[in-house]
Amino acid sequence: MSAHALLPGRNASPVADAYRRLTEAFPSLRIHELTDDERPADGDGWVGAGELAAGGEAVDTYLTWDDAQVLRDYAQRARPDVVASFGLHRYAWPACLLITVPWFLSRRVPRVPVDSVAFQRARGRMAVRIEEFACLPDDPAAALPGARTVPDEEALRGEVRAAVAEHLGPVLAGFGPRMRRRDHALWSMATDEIVEGLWYVAHLLGEEERAMAELELLLPGTTKPYVGTAGFRELRGPEGESLPTRDRASCCLFYTLRPEDTCVTCPRTCDADRVRRLRASRN
Repeated sequence: MSAHALLPGRNASPVADAYRRLTEAFPSLRIHELTDDERPADGDGWVGAGELAAGGEAVDTYLTWDDAQVLRDYAQRARPDVVASFGLHRYAWPACLLITVPWFLSRRVPRVPVDSVAFQRARGRMAVRIEEFACLPDDPAAALPGARTVPDEEALRGEVRAAVAEHLGPVLAGFGPRMRRRDHALWSMATDEIVEGLWYVAHLLGEEERAMAELELLLPGTTKPYVGTAGFRELRGPEGESLPTRDRASCCLFYTLRPEDTCVTCPRTCDADRVRRLRASRN
């Protein structure tokens, strides 16, 4: 993939500006939109989402990176289900951003079936072909090819949920047997990937509070196949400062490597520890 193909403005689309702003805020992820006659990259560390969804050798090869990373960083091997959970997270977190960031920034929701996405995680690259997107009736992009209008904000939120489920559902099925998790646990993880990815990026963009409000509306707790709500709540520091946090719907299994070092959003982490760690992260 040539460098000039990643420049803003080339092959501009209804979601190009949102992807540009994402990369400006989070340079570790760059998204290239494929043209009609352009094939996704192959080899050199690239893997297609369709390959991951199919399971088998492609997933095994993909997970060798996670297995080696755990051994390198923690001087121990993780259980196979833990390795698979780490690997799924490292794909699903940026994949959800393909959908949630254009919705959050531009009120446009692309459909990205698994055959339209490829991932190169070592370099933080995603390639995606977008042929259809949903938007509101008053959006200027409603007249563009591939546009499909929906009547209101709640309908647009439904498009976000449907687009993420369309993409992640097959990928969850591809990883599921290795993770030893049933559908409820897999979709709990998907819920967390949606929330924590956009929450993090919105913080970088200076729009954390709006993202939290939007995510609470997106995931009210009654939208199958997702499990639970966005899970946000507020803690208070010793000086009365507001410290936003959330409770994860799933477990990332990091505790299996470092039992004493749980994630700050893990239900295993007590509020006193959360306050201490959140205050430290602000200094």
